Amino acid sequence: MKEPEQQPTRFERGTDGPKVIVVGVDGSQSAYRAAAYAAGLARRQNALLAIVYVQPVLPAGSALGAPIADTTGEIAENLIEELRKNSERNKGIWDLRWEFHTFRGDPYNGLVTAADELTADAVVVGASESAGHRIVGSVAVRLVKSGRWPVTVVP
Repeated sequence: MKEPEQQPTRFERGTDGPKVIVVGVDGSQSAYRAAAYAAGLARRQNALLAIVYVQPVLPAGSALGAPIADTTGEIAENLIEELRKNSERNKGIWDLRWEFHTFRGDPYNGLVTAADELTADAVVVGASESAGHRIVGSVAVRLVKSGRWPVTVVP
């Protein structure tokens, strides 16, 4: 009996476990817990952890003269510094591949863009700590509803 010929396959998400895990961070405690959870998942799966910070873009008039771009850039720098410190502390204990990325936009669209561009197999986010999200809907809920990746929401 003749063996069937194997056809070349296109990229498929999540077939052999996640290879790229995207985690959204914004400096909140919930985001730090999500990053810790995602780091453990990435370590166990030998996946790349893509840590993503989305810098908000505000309309020019809403800043009232405040240097918003400087502030969000400073947040990104602080997040990178914190990640480097933690990485150094755990060097030799945990073997984890990670990258830090910044995107601009609103958090939902920024994470969607990041997950698409980085070919994410999974997305991890922290639960919203904002009361206003009960009305508008949180980033986590919107990501889950999009149905494009497995999404884990960490409390």
